[in-house]
Amino acid sequence: MTAAAETVAVQRNARPGPPVQNLARIRAPFSLRCGAILIDYIVLVAILAFSTLVSRLLGGGARSAGSSSETVGILLALVVAVLNLGILPGFTGLTIGKWATGLRIRRSDGTELGIGRAFLRHFVGYPLSFITLGLGFIIAALNARGRGLHDLVAGTIVVRDPS
Repeated sequence: MTAAAETVAVQRNARPGPPVQNLARIRAPFSLRCGAILIDYIVLVAILAFSTLVSRLLGGGARSAGSSSETVGILLALVVAVLNLGILPGFTGLTIGKWATGLRIRRSDGTELGIGRAFLRHFVGYPLSFITLGLGFIIAALNARGRGLHDLVAGTIVVRDPS
């Protein structure tokens, strides 16, 4: 009797993704996706801009390219990029921008993303979308399921967060 009650409790706590048929229906609009990635990159640029300002206040200039505050800013931006664009979506399906716009990244079958797929999506798929002169992103606007080249490469879809 106890094992059956525990099994039911585990099944209630598990958050399965939406069924495959519903993913196309709750897919994220292209404009929200653009806003989400814009927010993600604004965070990174803000870190670089702040470190550059601090460097200039401390006397760094164009000739002192190895200024320590600029180097710290670049390293901090890289760490934040890996955390925000790779690890955080791998665990939660969210980046800062996706969280702010109410979107979530899922695998195309509706299950959780995973870190490997998140890294594949952003650090392989996005450069491929850029290399094709942005056509990889335009595919997301024209595709019925709203999947860009980076989504096709990683087997993901961006949906509105139902919670």
